[in-house]
Amino acid sequence: MNKDELVLISVDDHMIEPPDVFEGRLPKKYVDAAPKVVRFPEGDHRWVYDDIVVPNFGLNAVAGRPPEEYGMDPNSYDDIRLGTYNVHERVKDMSANGVLASLNFPTFPRFAGQVFAEHADLDVDRAYWMVRAYNDWHVDAWCGEYPDRFVPCGITPIWDPNLQAKEVRRLAEKGCHAVTFSENPYKLGHPSLHSDHWDPFWAACEESKTVVCLHLGSSSQLHMTAPDAPFTVQITGTGISLFDCASDLIWSPILRKFPDLKFSLSEGGIGWVPYFLERVDYTYTHHKAWTGADFGDRMPSDVFKSNIITCFFDDHFGVANVETIGADMVTWECDYPHSDSSWPNSPEHLWSHFEGLSLSDAVINKITHENVMRLYSFDP
Repeated sequence: MNKDELVLISVDDHMIEPPDVFEGRLPKKYVDAAPKVVRFPEGDHRWVYDDIVVPNFGLNAVAGRPPEEYGMDPNSYDDIRLGTYNVHERVKDMSANGVLASLNFPTFPRFAGQVFAEHADLDVDRAYWMVRAYNDWHVDAWCGEYPDRFVPCGITPIWDPNLQAKEVRRLAEKGCHAVTFSENPYKLGHPSLHSDHWDPFWAACEESKTVVCLHLGSSSQLHMTAPDAPFTVQITGTGISLFDCASDLIWSPILRKFPDLKFSLSEGGIGWVPYFLERVDYTYTHHKAWTGADFGDRMPSDVFKSNIITCFFDDHFGVANVETIGADMVTWECDYPHSDSSWPNSPEHLWSHFEGLSLSDAVINKITHENVMRLYSFDP
């Protein structure tokens, strides 16, 4: 195999939603309350929903700009690449990059649909219809234009696990087998991953073979060491930012109650995983007598390898140790149109990870596309 033969499916890209997301998708009584794109006096475009104002661009939409221009600008649709918000142009950018298909995370609603959850207490029915309308746009209009090119991924009404379960099943009927959730719902004011509060949601995801995607930053918090630390401190830590989330998943009762449920640690890197596997097994064997942890005839590392999907975009150490991590659960990401993205040179960038290693074509195919097809019930 060589770089020109790679079949690439990215499990972590992003959309800048176009202004017409909610048009024609809400009951008449909620049409006037729909989120709207407003141009502010300084020229910025921002989403406005009730009193929530959401800046939409910045580092989220710098594809095509030289690195010297990365930063909190641009902040207008006029100044960003068409492929960030126009699905037809997005497919062209994917093709130019040698990418067959892509899973796209939301921007405006935030990763776990926090924007709609923040005002759910004012009108629960309205908030649910906003989530439903957003998902209909994503599945039918964005992914539906090119169903062979997009892995659909919905949001859920995070304020109610029974409503979440209802939406998961509805999405599955539409062919969507991934939803995005929070890496730490406790930080959003909800019960933690150790609570049984979420059981109806987990049950629906397991039943419908829906992957629960936990993207870094989906707790509405990013780790910063100090207010005056440079932004590069935060960027450096992205590749290990989901270590704590992985620990929560392993030591929570979730995967013992729902042994077929799959979680994806989106944009979480893989280089830290070998040490994590070693550490959870050491913790279990040395402390289970007093902690009460019980994995039966399995080890915590076995649970991780069977239930936790990982992904990477720049992680040479991780790829060199992919057999230790478990090649059946490792996936690749492009991160278009964010500042860390390998676009438009993804095949060349990814191939540099494989050069000099003795990975078989079969393992490379798993990492680049076959694992995604199997785990996300996606057949391009």
